[in-house]
This record gives sequence, C-alpha cells and structure tokens, in this order.
Amino acid sequence: MSARMIARVTPTLALLALMTVFAVPQATAQDAAATAESEVKMPAWEWDESDPRIGLAAGIHDAGEAISNLVHNAHLPLPGAFDPATVSGGRSSNTDIAFTGDYIIVGNYHGFNIYDISNPAEPQLTTSIVCPGGQGDVSVYGNLLFMSVQETRGRLDCGVGGVEEKVSEERLRGIRIFDISEVQLPTQVGAVQTCRGSHTHSLVSDLNDDDHVYVYVSGTSPVRPAEELEGCVTARDPDEDPNTSYFRIEVIKVPLAAPQDAEIVNMPRIFADETGNIAGLWEGGDHGPGTQRSRRTTQCHDITAYPELGLAGGACAGNGILLDISDPANPVRIDEVVDPNFAYWHSATFNNDGSKVLFTDEWGGGNAPRCMGTDLPTWGANAIFELRDGEMRLGGYYKLPVPQTEHENCVAHNGSLIPVPGRDIKAQAWYQGGLSVFDFSDSGNAYEIAFFDRGPLSTTERIGGGYWSTYWYNGYIYGAAIVRGLDVFELTPSEHLTQNEIDAAKLAVLEELNPQNQPRFSWPAEFVVAHAYVDQLARSGGLSDGEAGAFRQVMGSAEDGDAQSLSRLSELAASLDGIAMQSLSRGATTNDDKVRVLLAQLLRELGG
Repeated sequence: MSARMIARVTPTLALLALMTVFAVPQATAQDAAATAESEVKMPAWEWDESDPRIGLAAGIHDAGEAISNLVHNAHLPLPGAFDPATVSGGRSSNTDIAFTGDYIIVGNYHGFNIYDISNPAEPQLTTSIVCPGGQGDVSVYGNLLFMSVQETRGRLDCGVGGVEEKVSEERLRGIRIFDISEVQLPTQVGAVQTCRGSHTHSLVSDLNDDDHVYVYVSGTSPVRPAEELEGCVTARDPDEDPNTSYFRIEVIKVPLAAPQDAEIVNMPRIFADETGNIAGLWEGGDHGPGTQRSRRTTQCHDITAYPELGLAGGACAGNGILLDISDPANPVRIDEVVDPNFAYWHSATFNNDGSKVLFTDEWGGGNAPRCMGTDLPTWGANAIFELRDGEMRLGGYYKLPVPQTEHENCVAHNGSLIPVPGRDIKAQAWYQGGLSVFDFSDSGNAYEIAFFDRGPLSTTERIGGGYWSTYWYNGYIYGAAIVRGLDVFELTPSEHLTQNEIDAAKLAVLEELNPQNQPRFSWPAEFVVAHAYVDQLARSGGLSDGEAGAFRQVMGSAEDGDAQSLSRLSELAASLDGIAMQSLSRGATTNDDKVRVLLAQLLRELGG
C-alpha cells in the first residue's frame, strides 16, 4: 500500500479492522463473489465534501448529473427491443463493447446492438440483434464477431423461448460466431460449446499466423451434464475426479476463412502447481484478521492478452496471474499473486509499455454498494502491480475518490487505456459510481483527472445499473450503461491534462479495439507529441518554467521550418539524455526520466 493511501485510512478504522471478527454474507450479483463486511460502520477514508457527485437526484433517464473535465457529446437509450420493461424470459442489460472501423458493438444479455460512430457526436443505431443467452460480451476480428453465452436459456438458433429441458441439443453455452461483413445483416456462422459456458472471452491474435485467431474462454457457471456435452465432468474437486471441468480455461482456434470449423484445441490447467496439483493456487478463505475473503481459484473471470508482449494478465477468482502466450494455443503461467484486500479478481489492464498490470477487484460481484464512505479504499479497488523480470510487485491502489450511496451498486469494473504518450491513464467504469478517468503513472499515487456520474436509479430500492464498460477509441470515450444505454464523451483540457496531450492521444488511431486483446499504441513523429512531453515535464517540475519556455520556443520555430531551430533539437535531446543518465547512475529513475528519454528520441527524429 502506498504512503498516500495509508494516510487516507483513518487510524480508528485501521485498529477496528484488526480487532473485528468479519462476517461473510452470500453475494447476490452475477459473479457471486465472496465478500467480507465489518460489523462496525464508520468513515473509512476522507473525501472532498464539495464533490458535485454527492447528493445527485435519482432517476432512470432524468437523474442528476455531475461532470468534470469532459464533454458529454451524446446519449442514446436502449433500443425498444432491449427495453428492460418489455423484455421477458430473462434480463436485458448492456455489457461489454467492441469496436471496428466506424462502428461500436455493444453486447447485451439479450443480444447485441451495432451503432455507426462515424460522427461520435451523433451515433446512429444501425443494427439490433435479439439473441438471448447472457452474458453477451462481444469481440470482433475482421468480419467476425464473437459473443459469450453462459445461461441455460441460450439457444443455438438465437430463439427467445429458452430451453426448458435439463438436457437438450438446442442449447448453446459457449461462443457464438457471427459474420458481420454486412453490418446491417449479421449472420451466425459458427458456435463452439463449452462445459461451463462463456461468462467472458478474450481474443488472442497470433503474430506469426495471419490465418487463425484464438479465443480464451472463461466459464464461471456450473458444469453442464455429460449427457448434454460429452466430456464434461461436474465434480468440483480434483480429489473427487482429476478430470473435473473446473480449474481450467478453454482455448478455441478459429480458422478465419472457415469460422464454422472453430474448435477447442486445448484446455490448459493454468492453476496447477509444480507438483501437478491442478488446484494449486488460492484455496479460498480469508488472509487473516481484517482481510477480505477470497474465492477458491477454480476459474478466471477475465483474461487480457497483450500479444505484442507475449503476455496475458488473468484475473482468476482468488489470484492475479501472468501468462506467457507467445504460443497462443498453449498459455503457460509464469507468475501469480494474492492480495488480502481482494475478494474477487475480476479483470486486468497492462500499461502501454508493459511495465505494469492493473487488476480490478469486483468485491460484492457488481450488485452491491461497495463505494460507500464506510468501505476501505483498498477494497473493491484497483491494485497496480509493476512487472520486473516476469514477476508482479504491488505498487499501489486506486479507488473512486468519492462515496456513493447504499442504493448504488458500485465497484471497480471494465476500462481501457487512454493513449496519452508518456503517461499511464485509464478510463474506467464503476457501475453506478459512473466513469472515472485516472492517472497511474506513479503506481503509488494514482489520481483522478476527469469524471462523469449520474444519481442513483432509485432511492427506495437497489436497482443494478451504471456503467458496465467505458473504453477510449479514436479520441472519444464510450460508455455502455446497463439500463440507460450508450454515452459518448470527449476529454477537455484541465490542470491535469493539456490540449497538446489530448491532441497527441488522438494520433493513436485504431482500426479495431477489443480491450481484452490489448494493442500497443504508437504515435507518429509530430511536434504536438513533443509538446505533450514538455507539458508533462513542466507540470511535474521536471522542467522549470524557463526551461519549458525555451523548449517550446525552439520547437515552435522548428515546426515552422527554421533551419537553425531544427538543428538545435539534437542539442535539446542530448541535454535530456544527460539528466536521465544521471538519475540512472543514482539508481533513482522516475517517470520524468522516461518522458525525457521519449522526448529526446522524438526530437532527434523531428530534427532529421
């Protein structure tokens, strides 16, 4: 825990945490994460009492709103066929998001919707596909759309009638594959059945194979009977049956030219220890007095692949794990961690250079109010781990810095990087806690730079809602609200972020984005990127006002084509390298030194 975070935990509560016997209620959310709850409730941390997110009026489409350092460009409610008030036989709620070209695909327990975002200020609904089965997470690769199906009501034919029989050939639990080459008329072209269904899935591209893509399937539901799918083993403990369908993931190989031939090619036991015990990681339970109670590691909730690094981060019940995916069909665990503050490891995000991996804790499973002032700021939060020589070391935590009410489900959930060069910034969903944009460049001192929040859906009962996912894509942040629909935001300059940094981020253009198949961002050699680096050094004190002004003057003249100024860029680069080398020789390198090196490289490139 960082010194900054320790300072925010009140001494009284810290003492009580050690003295109190913790009860463990049954969670009621979709992940049913194990939780721990103190019998004594008192403020656990300090916050700004004037924060505009406090006291917002309740409502579904007329709730109060608070916004900072963002522009709310657009909002679209759920389409009529997905209106929770009219859907029967199961739930309708937005889930995860994928992007391709000028389209955003929003998954839903009831199917998926495709929107045209060629004009992000006026997104247009293009296609609605009703195809129930939950959870409905989506990803896209070329003309193929993949969708998770976990519920027993899921049908191979996308029918809405469900499946009543306990064993049926009509049931689908696993992965659907659609051809979306005609965006207005998606066609299901394949399906892969799995023993536990697919709560989530992760696309994994193979850098050495352009003809196939892999799908890692994370199932969290009970195992189906072998009578329905051959080979499924319902035993929950390997001592009962070593062939149990728990304690594994499935790896699907998809031929891009023949997606109907997709098949499971591996079911790796990624939780095994060195003795071969397939249940070799966290056994379940708490970590001692005053700690969280974590689930036994029998499954992953989410896996985020970073193919260009050959790594993946797995958020797996009671553990965070690091996988070598250089051979995508055969992932191998290379490190694992536990955290006494974590109840349910939920998802992972790498920073762009792969020196950090951020894990989220979905304490309470997503339906519980876990952002109240009485909740510890390290519970239901993000834990930021630094990667050194293939090992993960805890660097700090970040949690939404304003309390939510007892009527609002709130905990860390899905988000993605915002590609501001030189910084680690993430846009993240917190269910009814809204959208929080924060900087974690310094792992031990992460801080918020922008936010959007609405009031609770109700003040008389707890209704699950808020943002499931908030992702950055080509200059805008898109939010999938569970019951309220789709929102679009754009960052604005502030004391935490300059226009140069925003403009530089917009240069990192993607053709496709699946946040669980994380891309490496790169930026063209343009002066606005150099100005963004200078702005960062000026903000942090890495450059004095005078030094920053001198840099800006030379770069401005060089950008205008002044030959003398262009030649001076290499001199400025040398001075930056010199300062960074001094820090290195003292063994005290900082993020400022990383920015100095990046700026020096860019100045040399710009100077020719």
